[in-house]
Amino acid sequence: MSKLKKLLVEDWIVTFLSIPLLVIAGCATFLPKDALKIPSDLLHSEAWLNIGALFLIALVLLYVGNRLLSRPLKGLVRSFIVVFAISMLAQLTAKIPFIKAWGFEAVFFSVIFGLIIRNLFHIPEWLKPAIQGEFFIKIGVVCLGATILFRDFLAAGSLALVQGCVVVTCVWLFGYFLSKKMGVDERSAMTLSSGVSICGVSACITAAGVANTDGKKLSYIVSVVLIIVVPMIYLMPYLAKLIVPMLTDDVLIQQQIAGAWIGGTVDTTSGVGAASAIYSDEANKIAMIVKATQNVLIGVVAFFIALYLSSKSAGDGKLHRPSLKIVWEKFPKFVLGFVLASAIFSMLQSYEVFPDFAAKKLAETGLAKSFSGFFFSLAFVCIGMDTRLKDIVSKENRNILYTFLGAQAFNICLTFVVAWLLFGVVKPYLGL
Repeated sequence: MSKLKKLLVEDWIVTFLSIPLLVIAGCATFLPKDALKIPSDLLHSEAWLNIGALFLIALVLLYVGNRLLSRPLKGLVRSFIVVFAISMLAQLTAKIPFIKAWGFEAVFFSVIFGLIIRNLFHIPEWLKPAIQGEFFIKIGVVCLGATILFRDFLAAGSLALVQGCVVVTCVWLFGYFLSKKMGVDERSAMTLSSGVSICGVSACITAAGVANTDGKKLSYIVSVVLIIVVPMIYLMPYLAKLIVPMLTDDVLIQQQIAGAWIGGTVDTTSGVGAASAIYSDEANKIAMIVKATQNVLIGVVAFFIALYLSSKSAGDGKLHRPSLKIVWEKFPKFVLGFVLASAIFSMLQSYEVFPDFAAKKLAETGLAKSFSGFFFSLAFVCIGMDTRLKDIVSKENRNILYTFLGAQAFNICLTFVVAWLLFGVVKPYLGL
């Protein structure tokens, strides 16, 4: 009975509840095209069918999760209808072509709409049962794992892998220590450092789940990431066209350096695609490879964050060598779901189980990414509805903004040097 109770905690429950989503994603090839994906408009019956199916899936998972966690079920359906509707509004807003071109993602609008409701209106008691941001975030993180394939490591090549490891390590450490100097709390510092060094929103959310970062601060950090990425989309190609030609006359090498620089600095995958495409097709190719490499490092960073926090579990603020038992007890179990999802989907892809195994973009990982984005959107609606604006404009949050800008400036400078050395010096020298 005691063993069963240990499994009836949120981390384990969300991991098990994510399994049906991963099974559905694994069968994506056998589903109708664009099934269970967020539509870009509501003009067709298929769009409404997708929305209805997503509503039922999320409601069942929420209901079963609350039942297993012994949380109140009264009013859960009515409350979830509102949270779901706001999330859909955010998703549809982000798909408007004009807005999409600027690089804003659905989670940004989810936070904004949630904040508007929280700060302009009173949140009634009947609306509170489904406001469970952490629950939705953890399911989204597990689904995200299925989008991280080992083949991306291999496809990225040795130079992109070296750049990813060097840049992520150095920028993460710089961001963390700058955060501490600026008075940012430790867990927010870990979240911010992960976002600026790896891949923006997904890294922030994963790191926050591992570090147990306050949801209000997470929403602020994500908002900063998504706001700063907009000028970065246009700034980075401009800087690359201005500076890179000074390094070499070889146009191909110029494009590869520019792509590696953009791929390592712009904080969202969609932003990398937009920014690098402004420069050239070759730059776009290199940038997306570099970004894919950094995305894979999410799980590695999450593991080391969990290990570090486990070493401080004694409560005296000092580092101790944690035993395997303590590491297991403190380690966030949903991260295991993330890792297992990545390993299983990578294995199925490598053994050609997925029918479109040779394709650059698998239908299976595409549907998993859709599920992940959907649950992240639900989570940030909840976080926004639980956050007061005066918390966002506090002195501590202003320090988060200044820290992020400082870390991003360091990221731009360091990545430029690393990209030039690897793609402008090492690659031509080795004849790769």
